[in-house]
Amino acid sequence: MMTTTKETPHIKPNGVEIAESILLPGDPLRGKFIAETFLEDYQCFNEVRGMLGYTGTYKGKKISVMGTGMGPASMGIYSWELINVFGVKNLIRIGTCGAMQENIELYDVIFGMGAATDSNYGHQFNLPGQYPLTASFELLEKAKKIADDKGQKVHIGNILSSEIFYNADQTANKKWQDVGILGVEMESVALYWNAIQARVNALCILTVSDHLITGAKTTPEERQTAFTKMMEIALELA
Repeated sequence: MMTTTKETPHIKPNGVEIAESILLPGDPLRGKFIAETFLEDYQCFNEVRGMLGYTGTYKGKKISVMGTGMGPASMGIYSWELINVFGVKNLIRIGTCGAMQENIELYDVIFGMGAATDSNYGHQFNLPGQYPLTASFELLEKAKKIADDKGQKVHIGNILSSEIFYNADQTANKKWQDVGILGVEMESVALYWNAIQARVNALCILTVSDHLITGAKTTPEERQTAFTKMMEIALELA
């Protein structure tokens, strides 16, 4: 495996290469699980702030995986450094979400074709209007084919990438549901913005872990199985 001498305040690879394709779970321990379960000859490339990152091979292809933490601020830092310092070209977020439509069930997989947001992350670009945050069509098209080949049910459409977990506005979720938002998570806004700015590929793949309409939730044991389905799609895609 090639080595790198580059480092940032948040990522110190200690000579371990970061692959051009990376999986980005929010939880660094999920990144550790992916490395230990799916990757061969993996090496840890980051331990700073406990945000574990690993590089190994999957079916002969070099792939990295790294936690990003929660919210657009944390994702913004890690994805920016991965893209602009370490040259990552394909960034695939794998996370959980709350379903916002009745036809979506627990354990279903959602591909975030576009991301609505209540975050101000994009204001830094000073555009004279609103910009649609969309996934890379190249990754989205490939991901759909992989899911179809596996017989995995997926939903494709707009998600909400919110910077608020505990919202004082109790009417907010209903308003997003009314415009067809499939599910809510907290990181894709920063990932999509950074990828768009750098002209690289990004896609958000989500597993439904709870339902905002019915109140249904998965157990930790059930989540492990559901997450594995999402992980396998992402690994084939990377």
